[in-house]
Amino acid sequence: MSHEKYKSMITTLHECMTACNHCYDSCLKEDHLEMMRECIRLDRECADICSYFEQALVRGTPYVSELAALCAKICEDCGNECKKHDHDHCQKCAEACFKCAEECRKLAA
Repeated sequence: MSHEKYKSMITTLHECMTACNHCYDSCLKEDHLEMMRECIRLDRECADICSYFEQALVRGTPYVSELAALCAKICEDCGNECKKHDHDHCQKCAEACFKCAEECRKLAA
């Protein structure tokens, strides 16, 4: 089964999606919401693409390299935005995003 082949990637995608969703929710509770706007937007983008790519891998998508390249780009952008903020949830999200981007780049190659 193809999802067994991508088991590690599926786990990484799920962890990134979870970190982004947590960051998104936590950012909405921050005092200075305006400065968190781009972080919140990218958290949503990243969580959505990670979730979609995870599901696509389980289904056996023929678009692995294309989706991996897109996911890597969005994860990288989200990680770069999150690392600008000192909040613990942003820093943990950035870490998960960079790990996911690295793994996605390997599949995109």
